[in-house]
Amino acid sequence: MSLSLHIESLYSSAGWRQNVRLKIAGGRIETIEEGVLPEAQDEKHKVVVPALPNLHSHAFQRAMAGLAETRGPGSDSFWSWRELMYRLALRFMPEQVEAVASQLYMEMLEAGFGRVGEFHYLHHDSDGGHYANIAEMAERVAAASVETGISLTLLPVFYAHSGFGAQLPTPEQRRFIHSVDDFALQMDACRDLVKRLPDGRLGIAPHSLRAVTPEELHSILPLADGGPIHIHVAEQTREVEDCLRHLGRRPVEWLLDAMPVDARWCMIHATHMSEAETVNLAKTGAVAGLCPVTEANLGDGIFDGIRFRNAGGFYGVGSDSNVLISVADELRQLEYSQRLGERVRNAMALPNQSTGRALFEAALAGGTRALAGLKPLEAGSMADLVSLDLSAAPYLRGDQILDSWIFGQGVSIDCVWVNGIRWVSQGRHHQREKISRNFRTAMQELLQL
Repeated sequence: MSLSLHIESLYSSAGWRQNVRLKIAGGRIETIEEGVLPEAQDEKHKVVVPALPNLHSHAFQRAMAGLAETRGPGSDSFWSWRELMYRLALRFMPEQVEAVASQLYMEMLEAGFGRVGEFHYLHHDSDGGHYANIAEMAERVAAASVETGISLTLLPVFYAHSGFGAQLPTPEQRRFIHSVDDFALQMDACRDLVKRLPDGRLGIAPHSLRAVTPEELHSILPLADGGPIHIHVAEQTREVEDCLRHLGRRPVEWLLDAMPVDARWCMIHATHMSEAETVNLAKTGAVAGLCPVTEANLGDGIFDGIRFRNAGGFYGVGSDSNVLISVADELRQLEYSQRLGERVRNAMALPNQSTGRALFEAALAGGTRALAGLKPLEAGSMADLVSLDLSAAPYLRGDQILDSWIFGQGVSIDCVWVNGIRWVSQGRHHQREKISRNFRTAMQELLQL
């Protein structure tokens, strides 16, 4: 399949480019011409930007969105939310996972995300036993990515313990748990699965230092086979305190000392780091995987974004618990958290730089690195594109477009292409009715309505 797009204003890492023609073949950008008039066969668009990577998602948790906002009898926290999540996780059947993931991935595309990093840990049957196909649940996630068109970086999770010190898993965690040997079998099956996906990628995800012992972490790292390595780290102050007691160091400090952390690693959340950890993590080239909407929803805390940026750190954004799916909301929440914490404006921008552009550019670079994607909008890269509708604000130009999309009004999603295929037109996914119908059925079954 081939097509040509003529774009009046195209955002790339080199800045805004005017009157650009993209020729696309086999899902990739074949040629880029700048300063040219449209030709008869060109599909014409006003403004196009790269699709943003969503570097951290738990697809099944989309079923909880909006349903965990009633306060319990005591104080609520991440830990009380987690108990609700565990109870829901025990109810899922494979076809319900696929229906919920499809709804989620459709929403991601409609929001302007083009690739998702699925931190996948709902592995087993409801009794904790393996399915006959050990990758049954991973195949359901992959099927959802194919149905919706989003590119998938699959990150199977190794989860073995309920807490530091190799504590036995709780009964509520039984669908997540692997031995090292079983996880190797899971990875073999997922490797075959990802090969069949359009532009699929595979990495590994040791869940967290509380769920994986140092010995187990060393054992599973070779299974990444050069792919990304994602891990939850320093999301909660209690986690930091427990890590100090059991490992003698703070979580990020321990990882930097004990593991070969480099640009393949993505530290999910990394919320509670010391100043030294923040600077030293930035030096490794690892990505800080920030999930600002979820972190705010769960009351996690505020990432030390200004210090990390000043140290040259890479960061990207993900939707994590998927309570809300929005490129603009994730980037805006990140910026506003810094403003509230530091009592300044335009916190994540450099002097004389648009904050919208600074955020979008950083999330694009960090997300691409974290998910092993190709550098966007170059000849040979995948054609993962978003056209923006400025009909309500035709006066916007250049960086004003990104600023208004993230912080204001007047900019919305029009079309989205992934691998050169248009999946979204006029802001709606082409399979929205079918996908949403299946999602509603799955939710009625899960909630027994």
